[in-house]
Amino acid sequence: MARIQRYAVGLDIGTTKVCCVVGEIADGGALRVVALGEAPSRGLRKGVVVNLDATVEAIRSALSKAELMAGVNVELATVGIAGAHIRSFNSRGVVAVSGRDHAVSAEDVERVLAAAQAVSIPPDREILHVLPQEFVLDDQGGIAEPQGMLGSRLEANVHIVTAASATVQNLVTCANRAGIEVREVMIEQLAASEAALSADERELGVALIDVGGGTTALAIFERGSVWHTAVLPVGGDHFTNDLAIGLRTPIPDAERLKKQHGCTSAQLAAEGENIEVPSVGGRKARLITREVLAQILQPRAAEIFSLIHEEVRRAGFDRALNAGVVLTGGGCLLPGALEVCEQVFDAPARLGTARGGASLGDASWGPQHATAVGLALHGARSRPQRRRAALPLPVAGLARVGDRVRAWLSGMF
Repeated sequence: MARIQRYAVGLDIGTTKVCCVVGEIADGGALRVVALGEAPSRGLRKGVVVNLDATVEAIRSALSKAELMAGVNVELATVGIAGAHIRSFNSRGVVAVSGRDHAVSAEDVERVLAAAQAVSIPPDREILHVLPQEFVLDDQGGIAEPQGMLGSRLEANVHIVTAASATVQNLVTCANRAGIEVREVMIEQLAASEAALSADERELGVALIDVGGGTTALAIFERGSVWHTAVLPVGGDHFTNDLAIGLRTPIPDAERLKKQHGCTSAQLAAEGENIEVPSVGGRKARLITREVLAQILQPRAAEIFSLIHEEVRRAGFDRALNAGVVLTGGGCLLPGALEVCEQVFDAPARLGTARGGASLGDASWGPQHATAVGLALHGARSRPQRRRAALPLPVAGLARVGDRVRAWLSGMF
């Protein structure tokens, strides 16, 4: 059996839930997911922190469950971020090859990437990612790795993702207060792609759509690179709100009805199937058919996918999705959502279960876990050589006993 070297942790702080995944990294670099902790999220709205204390409590709850399952104490994690504040654009940098023999060196690659990200952004924003798309050497494009090649002029096309600095810092602050050091902040659709997409899909052209609770995120891949990302302020919570308003029922009951009986196609609803719907204000509960739920949910599903399709068309990739569409996130679990997506995009679609090199020992893993697993995968692939993301409980647990006792005492007095 391969000896486990260290752990990688992914922390997905979403609008509706916080998900913490702990994975063991074997000698060969493979990741084996050993723990999952989930907790309801009450401190975010559309991916943005609106209540620090509630967010910290949700992170602690998910963290404790994952730690208990894995038998480790988590200290370091890669954190996912979403929200309509995220913006992206493509940029280009150009430098002269510096060596006498005109061979591209690692320093030349670093310089051209630095030149590509030397762009003016507002002072209240920060760069999250600089993602290389392709390199051009003396007008020869489509180069993935130019180091060692001969030429005199090196260009780089990159995709730059920016976010509101205050929003990022609030998320990091919540993680820190929960006892987590943030190794890196990563946009959620990029994290989900780490787990859900195959190399062939990235090469042929694919759109990954991550339908979260408060937002829906898009990432378009072609020739193995990211060419467009976007975040729309609509998500699974809109299905719940539509049911609450349309059926005049409390939001918690609308959420339950959505999960237990919801579907986005009347053809999937059993004919004559009756559902009891609680009323507000102490009124008597009513009986409706499942078709009524479908009539409320289907237009919202069509609207969300239409908005994403319009974003894809505006970016110029509507005819480049040769591998179709991959759906992740809890919002895509509604029966019939896949069919609605295929109708809107006129392209094949599938649910993006976590794969991407992670070994999952539980059949219950699904699209709603792709982001957290992808964050752990990214942390495993880019981990520091001498840094541990988690320590065995006998060592690290003792180090944090004092902090937990102080937190308990502060709550008492």
